[in-house]
Amino acid sequence: MTLNKVMIIGNAGKDPEIRHLDNGVSVVTLPIATTERYKDKNGDAKEQTEWHNVVFWRQLAEFTEKYVKKGSQLFIEGRLRTRNWEDQSGNKKYVTEIVADNIRLLGRRPENNNGTNSNTTVQHTESKPEEIITDGASIDDDLPF
Repeated sequence: MTLNKVMIIGNAGKDPEIRHLDNGVSVVTLPIATTERYKDKNGDAKEQTEWHNVVFWRQLAEFTEKYVKKGSQLFIEGRLRTRNWEDQSGNKKYVTEIVADNIRLLGRRPENNNGTNSNTTVQHTESKPEEIITDGASIDDDLPF
């Protein structure tokens, strides 16, 4: 058995820019920052920020372009993928990315039609890209934490 699963909560490092490939497929690559806060041995507050390249395909790309802005707090679920290529000088290059399967907008959102705040979750299934879930509710909305 194997498992390739990533979950991060972080902030968008820039506004998304969508690209459309020749076959009509949409893609967004977006840097997401996660920050760890801790105290060093002297008790001084420290921060360490990691940057993650996240790739959104198809309807997730379109959703991300429409609703995500620089600084947006996001919950991302996906999987790791490492790509490699040869640059113009013949050097082998590598990049590790998170391919997003789900995105959830966190933080304060505008009120929806019935006067309540809501988070939005979007899921993408590679085998059935037409099954996109964009509801304001979630299974864990009634949890006390």
